[in-house]
Amino acid sequence: GAKDMWRAYSDMREANYKDSDKYFHARGNYDAAQRGPGGAWAAKVISDAREHTQRFTDFLRHGNSGHGAEDSKADQAANEWGRSGKDPNHFRPAGLPDKY
Repeated sequence: GAKDMWRAYSDMREANYKDSDKYFHARGNYDAAQRGPGGAWAAKVISDAREHTQRFTDFLRHGNSGHGAEDSKADQAANEWGRSGKDPNHFRPAGLPDKY
């Protein structure tokens, strides 16, 4: 599962494509969860850690402004979407290369 999450993250960085973040969140979680309960567990742990870290660094940069809270909530929804076995392409932005 961790390898699937890393591949999705690496692809997201490589693609550097506008509005593709939620797609890669959903895809990484979906791919990991397809490996079974251990993969789903790894995806949840990694996703939660990433979002908590992001919220903490946002807090350090912006104080208690709530900056990023809505985006973090949307990321977690995409994570859960993928982990539940739903098609990650629901979040796929138009024009994202087929490679991804």
